[in-house]
Amino acid sequence: MTVALMWEARAVPGRGGELLEWARAQRLEPVPLRRETFRAPQDRVLVITWWDAPYGAELPELPEPDGSLITRAVHRWRFESVGAENTA
Repeated sequence: MTVALMWEARAVPGRGGELLEWARAQRLEPVPLRRETFRAPQDRVLVITWWDAPYGAELPELPEPDGSLITRAVHRWRFESVGAENTA
């Protein structure tokens, strides 16, 4: 089964680049099958990791950044794959 973990944080205004670099520097052990990092307006950063594991498995997650860097608590979601769709 494939499980995706999503981690999303919003930086203090003007510190989005710093939050992005902080998130990219965080290492997970073990390493996920895949990891992607995104940024969005309002200094938001999103990290998605993919794992070959059961839905309820204990998996490493990115920690909460220092409170002075973010405007609110980190949002976290867990999803399980229901299969790929052909979009062509």
